[in-house]
Amino acid sequence: MHIQIINFNLEGITRTEYEAVCDELAGAFAALPGLISKHWLADEKNNAYGGVYIWETRDAYQAFIDSELFAGVGANPALANITSKDFDVIEGPTRVTRGL
Repeated sequence: MHIQIINFNLEGITRTEYEAVCDELAGAFAALPGLISKHWLADEKNNAYGGVYIWETRDAYQAFIDSELFAGVGANPALANITSKDFDVIEGPTRVTRGL
């Protein structure tokens, strides 16, 4: 299992407009091979948004990073200060806390 966390600020778009785009894109993300789940994040007060992606494998994560979908999201002018970090999962304690 592999985790990816993406954060960004909205620029020139409201949260409502952003959520409408998210609704349109959700199916494309759901179809990604190896994606277990994506959790869409919003902190409107601090203009901080993003997603937590849970991947089956690091290879599935890397395939997304190399995809047109990822490139398109990164090129969206309404998303500013984008960061993407990935993490290995420490499986032993994660199993204990029902993460696997």
